[in-house]
Amino acid sequence: MSTPLPTPLHRRALLHAVQAWDRRGLKRRQRAHPGVEIHPGASSNLAVARWEIEPGARVVIEDGVTTERLSGALRIHVAQGGELRIGARTWLRTEVGPIQLVVHRGARMTFGVDSWLNGCSLTAKVAVDCGRQAWIGPGSRVYDSDQHALDAERPERSAPVRMGDCFWVGAGVTVLKGSRIGSHCVIGAHSLVTGEVPDHSLAYGVPARVRGEIGDRSMVLR
Repeated sequence: MSTPLPTPLHRRALLHAVQAWDRRGLKRRQRAHPGVEIHPGASSNLAVARWEIEPGARVVIEDGVTTERLSGALRIHVAQGGELRIGARTWLRTEVGPIQLVVHRGARMTFGVDSWLNGCSLTAKVAVDCGRQAWIGPGSRVYDSDQHALDAERPERSAPVRMGDCFWVGAGVTVLKGSRIGSHCVIGAHSLVTGEVPDHSLAYGVPARVRGEIGDRSMVLR
């Protein structure tokens, strides 16, 4: 004889119990790491992220930040003296792939309100700063450093990456150190950004070059 399926009422009760458990987990994490601030209105699913927070690190997650409840699909690593700030109503979308946000010692990474990260990886050794409505597509990578020395004569180099408001970085894009992407820009899939992309530009290619103009993206819905 088959087991009867839970009723909608039972499913809601189970969901509320899971959310309450996750909320308690987030509170424990904040007590263990005084530099971690998670707004009560942020998703309880953040509890199943992979958190690697060193003493002296700062993490601010604002109201309405959400993610899926996929254990370990979201990795947040912030080293001593590093800062990560995720703006209100940002969606950390892990159902299309894992997200890695890595902030090294003394570095900074910021996302403005209404951002949307899809299965991407960002690493800051100095600074990676994104404005509001920052859209970053699946498989895209952002590095503000070479990551390693080239050889004994050429040490690792770093330079901040700045990205403005209302931009969209497509799937499989790589953004390298010192790059600047202006506001209301679109970067085509599988491009390599190595320099400056002015405001209101459509850019793509390896390396990415401006190929056209983009209008006002502030009212575009994700």
